[in-house]
Amino acid sequence: MSGSTDSETHDFEDPAQEARRARWTAAGTGALLTLAGLTASALRSTGSATALIPVSYASGAAVCAVASVLGARGRTRRALWLMVAGVMIMAVGDQFD
Repeated sequence: MSGSTDSETHDFEDPAQEARRARWTAAGTGALLTLAGLTASALRSTGSATALIPVSYASGAAVCAVASVLGARGRTRRALWLMVAGVMIMAVGDQFD
């Protein structure tokens, strides 16, 4: 049979474009998580909660901000792990709430 195989018909994306998309995704996600953490920290600080809760949200937001900067610079794997760590820190504040 002279039919073409799947490996011959795939058009692979440019690696530079893939890396650019990963950087934008990491930076955008980190910025969004930072904004969410800061908003939660501000909302929790106005209530009658212990000080640990807003500090936890703010600390997680700071970690996500660092992840956003690293993601924009191309360190997407480290940015992903820092975003996971930042969300886990924010989850500690949510558990005390």
